[in-house]
Amino acid sequence: MKKILLAYSGGLDTSCILTWLKETYGVPIVAYCADVGQNEDFDKVHAKALATGAEACVIDDLKSAFVKEYVWSALKANAIYEFDYLLGTALARPCIAAGMVKAALLHGCDAIAHGCTGKGNDQVRFELAVKSLAPSLEVIAPWRTWKFQGRQDLFEYAEAHSIPLPITKDKPYSMDANLMHISYEGGILEDAWLEPPAEMFLWTTDPLLAPNEPETVTIEFASGTPVAVNGTKYDAVQILQILNELAAKHGVGRIDLVENRYIGIKSRGVYETPGYTLLMKAHQTIESLTLDKETAHLKQELGAKFATLVYNGYWFSPEMQVLKAGIEPTQLCVSGEVRLKLFKGSVQVVGRKSANSLYSSHVSSFENMSSFSTADSGGFININGLRLSTWSKANGSIKESVLAKA
Repeated sequence: MKKILLAYSGGLDTSCILTWLKETYGVPIVAYCADVGQNEDFDKVHAKALATGAEACVIDDLKSAFVKEYVWSALKANAIYEFDYLLGTALARPCIAAGMVKAALLHGCDAIAHGCTGKGNDQVRFELAVKSLAPSLEVIAPWRTWKFQGRQDLFEYAEAHSIPLPITKDKPYSMDANLMHISYEGGILEDAWLEPPAEMFLWTTDPLLAPNEPETVTIEFASGTPVAVNGTKYDAVQILQILNELAAKHGVGRIDLVENRYIGIKSRGVYETPGYTLLMKAHQTIESLTLDKETAHLKQELGAKFATLVYNGYWFSPEMQVLKAGIEPTQLCVSGEVRLKLFKGSVQVVGRKSANSLYSSHVSSFENMSSFSTADSGGFININGLRLSTWSKANGSIKESVLAKA
């Protein structure tokens, strides 16, 4: 082994890992930090990495790539994991991993190291990405090999090696931020009955303290992609930033859930996903107006599969490429505008329109029967009910048992 690239944040884990790698392997370390919109002081991160012993520190601006290639793809799929989780961390991992691989090859590294624990999802996401993109690179996962058993051990190690840390023992829960969300887990949050402390939330206003007047926002889509807010065109990063600020002001986007990690462990996570919550609601709404019934129902199945693949780390898998290719054509007609009303943590759809709309008030109205032959409905019901009548006649005893319990 000649050189190692370390996924570096400057936090407790990776600060200790950088020193530990130098002690253990005795080779140069390249610190890699991806800017996916977490609003860090990257000058300070860069300086700390070099001061801690890194040969070089790469600060990689991936914000645009993250939104355009990953966030927008998930939005088009309506990808939600286990009903609630909008995949903010899971979507950032393949983006960061691709950047790591490029930087490792550019700097002549033959190994990549990360600070993921042996119990989490991120170890799987990073390592499956590396195996897909550059299988020749070795992966080092210190949490699976070193002697330390927890973060208390790391605090002691950091103190012994004079490593400055941004967190204290009094606030040990883990945070991960990007342009899409902030996640909180570990520490006091491991008690699933405990309500998260109000001061923990860094982004969104407490819904109880949000403005007392609702606010509306209009989001425009072109072929499934957000292109404008309140009638003004913006680039991808700007759209998410603008909606983040607006939704956060009204306390929108907080989620507290227990999810199933890929390796089988249940984990409690608290998330703030303000702007993307608006985008998901708006995208689902414009699809309800423009997608054919069977296409829409098929997309529900594809979206669930998409979410599972993202969560489990298979972004670069062949099946994901097939899935993305299948979803893309469904978005060609998904253009139009959706108007949302925000009020004290809630999001309500109050209007939608599209030049590609399949909705017709003339056809659906109960006040106008001339546009639809209602007599055809009887035959439709008879044909679809034929198999039910046949089964009922052949299974009288079962039918009677069901009726007796009704």
